[in-house]
Amino acid sequence: MQRERVSENVYWFQSDVYAQVTAGVIVGPQWAVVVDTLALPDESLGMRDFIERELSVPVRYVINTHYHADHAWGNCFFPGATVIAHARCRELLEERGRPSLETARRQNNSLKQVRIVLPQMTFSSGEMTLRVGKKNLTIISAQGHSNDGIAVLVEEDRVLFAGDSFMPLPYVVDGDLEDISASIRKIGRMGLENIIQGHGDIILRGEIDAAVKENLNYLTNLKRVVKTAMRRRNPEEILEAVTIEECGKSRVHLGGLAESLHQRNMRALVQKYAAEEEKEVKVKSKK
Repeated sequence: MQRERVSENVYWFQSDVYAQVTAGVIVGPQWAVVVDTLALPDESLGMRDFIERELSVPVRYVINTHYHADHAWGNCFFPGATVIAHARCRELLEERGRPSLETARRQNNSLKQVRIVLPQMTFSSGEMTLRVGKKNLTIISAQGHSNDGIAVLVEEDRVLFAGDSFMPLPYVVDGDLEDISASIRKIGRMGLENIIQGHGDIILRGEIDAAVKENLNYLTNLKRVVKTAMRRRNPEEILEAVTIEECGKSRVHLGGLAESLHQRNMRALVQKYAAEEEKEVKVKSKK
């Protein structure tokens, strides 16, 4: 697991095992706040050990930026901590997280000790604030990767834990292209020093504008190629030949997973747009 001090009392962690997923901690004089929990028990426990032994504080709060396994299944390794999330995150962990964990346990023995811990403190609109020592945290909506997405801004440092609303490759299979585009634009206007992506490396102030532009360009191109393909007879077959580079991204992102995620993005959009077209046809037929 990689670890870096981002600013005073703010740390970043990155998995060496799973898709460069990240987490963070903001440390106060008496307790700490964890943002996301990494994918595997050993790494979640390693993060907790660093906080308790080297930083010498307990974890009082865990914030889940969304419900996906690599960000929320480690809640159970922070006993006694209050979990904060969007209200929809709690619902999705109950509806999808529990059955997904049961399936995953049968395939991966390392998950035997994992259990789903639902958020106890949630919000569904507006913002939530939390003070940690001298740091003010503002928790905001950041949807698009999923419909429960939030981000955590460390106000004094202008450091944003963006969750998966900002990644080296925008991923919309469980979300919405227009929503994630709006979230990326919002992030680009926040005057940040650093973006902690949900996966991948930290984006520094001088890199933010280019990263925002590149992600929005990819999403624009993605929508265009899918819409164009859907005017043909076999859109999914046509899209198999559309590489990530043709949409303005590199396949080297995320340890080589980017091309696979790109293909999933295209298939998901085909299904979404086909469903929308079918719905429009039904509405028109009723008139």
